[in-house]
Amino acid sequence: MKIGIIGLGLIGGSIYKDLKALGYEVVAVSKSQSGECISKDYDALKDCGLVFVCSAMNKTLEILDKLETILPPETIVTDVCSLKSFVCKKNRPYRFVPSHPMAGTEHKGFENSFEGLFKGAKWVITPVFGKSEELIEIIKQLGAKPIITTPEKHDEAAALISHMPMVIAQAIFKTAQDNPLALEIAASGFRDMTRLAMSNTEMANDMVQMNSDNIQTSILKLYKTIGDLTNSNYLKQIEEIKKNRQLMF
Repeated sequence: MKIGIIGLGLIGGSIYKDLKALGYEVVAVSKSQSGECISKDYDALKDCGLVFVCSAMNKTLEILDKLETILPPETIVTDVCSLKSFVCKKNRPYRFVPSHPMAGTEHKGFENSFEGLFKGAKWVITPVFGKSEELIEIIKQLGAKPIITTPEKHDEAAALISHMPMVIAQAIFKTAQDNPLALEIAASGFRDMTRLAMSNTEMANDMVQMNSDNIQTSILKLYKTIGDLTNSNYLKQIEEIKKNRQLMF
């Protein structure tokens, strides 16, 4: 199968490098990168059996619309957006299977992409228009574990474990930044707690703007949990938290 990729940032670049290493014929469409098998023309995707759309969220719908005039009905198309409801509102003339790899770093760009980014990661699929065994097989070959759910459940869960933590990391740093001593003595705990504050700015803005209701609900739940945690048997609760976290990871 010939596979196409639109956008060669961290995610698209890592998919590109993994698929090339696996021996697939891969063609990419990128405005920022050039080289063998990399084009600036969407027509290069016409004979692909599978296309990954790895653009910024605010550009994804425009690209999905553009592909309607280029790809045949049998082509499988997936996006990698960290929100799923907004891409699932329109049925497409090709085989559209929305997805989201739960992998990444605080860095961006093709220069920070690498083989193996998806090994051991979860890869969420929201097959509202039908499943694709071919896509699931490719995801497994990339080393990820496919998780099937609905767009709404995905966006709610993503707010809890990704979008809210990013906002909290930003808030923690912003709260401490006016205290010179705090910044001077900050060590690994503060560094690790605020790593997500370094998230891709465009992606962070898209997540906050497009998933604001779920993020606000998550922050309210967090506020209540902090109150419950500190107003009852703290020792017992943190031991339970540590146990559950160890089971997760």
